[in-house]
Amino acid sequence: MERVDKCSVLLLRISEKLNNEELEGMKFLCQKQIVKKKMETITSPIHLFRHLKELTEISEDDLGFLVVLLNTINRPDLAQEVERFHSPPSRVEAGERDHLDQAFDIICDNVGRDWKKLIRSLGVSESTIEQVVYANPNNMREQLQQCLNEWKKKRKDGATISVLVKALENCRMRLVSERITEAINLSHGAS
Repeated sequence: MERVDKCSVLLLRISEKLNNEELEGMKFLCQKQIVKKKMETITSPIHLFRHLKELTEISEDDLGFLVVLLNTINRPDLAQEVERFHSPPSRVEAGERDHLDQAFDIICDNVGRDWKKLIRSLGVSESTIEQVVYANPNNMREQLQQCLNEWKKKRKDGATISVLVKALENCRMRLVSERITEAINLSHGAS
């Protein structure tokens, strides 16, 4: 018996969780990818996914476009499900995770209006930044915290203190990087 394609199973699961309004939103966002005549024949999310696969807009190796679509129609829960499809569980040690959380607190307390410069240097996409800002209006600290969390989630094992410190230094935020290094060295000494 042939094995079922895991990507198809994922797409089927996602399609079952989308309503007609969300389908219409996704179709609207795909106007550049799918011609109008073909678009009129799409009646379900799975139908849309099939067309996007045929056009190689989505594939088992690259589901980024689907993640963007789902985030744009305000379904970050489904976008995260898609992202987890490619993500084996993180192997970052608990200590490193604690240090990252500590570093995030220091960054949130000390980086001001230039926070987007730091987040961009960490490779967080402009659309992610915009979504976080939209979801947390007038709360710069929470915007920064959420963007750092997105970076950690996306980079997984690559989200380390050294990457964070280097990004801070590249953005000329040396004082913040020194505070992080000092705080982590103090906690290493305490353990």
